[in-house]
Amino acid sequence: MLKKKEKYVVAVVGATGAVGNEMIAVLEEREFPVERLRLFASERSLGVKLNFKGEEVSVETLSEESFKGIDIALFSAGAERSKIWAPVAAKSGCVVVDNSSQWRMDPEVPLVVPEVNAHDLKWHKGIIANPNCSTIQMVVALKPIHDVAKIKRVVVTTFQAVSGTGKKAMDELLKQTVDLLNFKEIKIEVYPHQIAFNVLPHIDKFLENAYTKEEMKMVNETKKIMGDPSIRVTATTVRVPVFRGHSESVNIETEKKLTADEVRELLRKAPGVAVIDNPEKNEYPLPIYASGKDEVFVGRIREDESIDNGINMWIVSDNLRKGAALNAVQIAEELIKMAV
Repeated sequence: MLKKKEKYVVAVVGATGAVGNEMIAVLEEREFPVERLRLFASERSLGVKLNFKGEEVSVETLSEESFKGIDIALFSAGAERSKIWAPVAAKSGCVVVDNSSQWRMDPEVPLVVPEVNAHDLKWHKGIIANPNCSTIQMVVALKPIHDVAKIKRVVVTTFQAVSGTGKKAMDELLKQTVDLLNFKEIKIEVYPHQIAFNVLPHIDKFLENAYTKEEMKMVNETKKIMGDPSIRVTATTVRVPVFRGHSESVNIETEKKLTADEVRELLRKAPGVAVIDNPEKNEYPLPIYASGKDEVFVGRIREDESIDNGINMWIVSDNLRKGAALNAVQIAEELIKMAV
């Protein structure tokens, strides 16, 4: 358990990546009580300087001694590095909030979205998992509905921005777009097909059940975060030529009947949710408006006329913020509240 202090020594592991950069920005924006910030990345980033609160902080590389004296470490360095270094950090007395997939389904590790299951932080053993970006925004919107009407089934199709893959994917989308508009031959390196002016129904590897790993992450993580293995979830995840901001078409079936107006009212009161739902004026959530913002935006709320107790929703959020960096920092903020 974190010890109560006025300020904390905080580390960001994977600091030079898209999410790492966002973590640094969110720590500063939310005035997190940082006594000292330490930044870690791979050898090729050694000595790179990043700005935090007007000062330059040099990037270091990891060693067995790196985490001594660090209170909280925010990891966004991939599953392989997390597998090696998160236990090292935890052993040093540091609390790890890990953004990779490595620990999410480990029964000994809480998988947390603070608006949904902050109480699970009480049983952490030094490592806390930050969920998948597309799962986070969905469960923030599902939780208030589940509490009132019990969700039986979820059918979700995602429309995920290329920043979910990283900077190289963002660069590829930009380069392909420019080349196509200039009638040049394009290069395909990050994705198996052209991403510019295209959509790919393929995120992560395909599994034996014909779903992708990303789709099964949404299935399994939703049940764990919501604390209800009875919820049936099926997902189709799609990569779209958007730089930032994931969108989701979500259909839910509940035990108790809820009208669209009742759902809107529930979500307006829900923490972390902003309802934008005025189709008469063409007002609904869009990734271009969600970019750089903290909320999970919900709109196009309507009753599913094909079943008795069904609701359709459109959910949009910034995948680098609530889908990653912001959620990790919010977990750290909850840890501070619980510190003794």
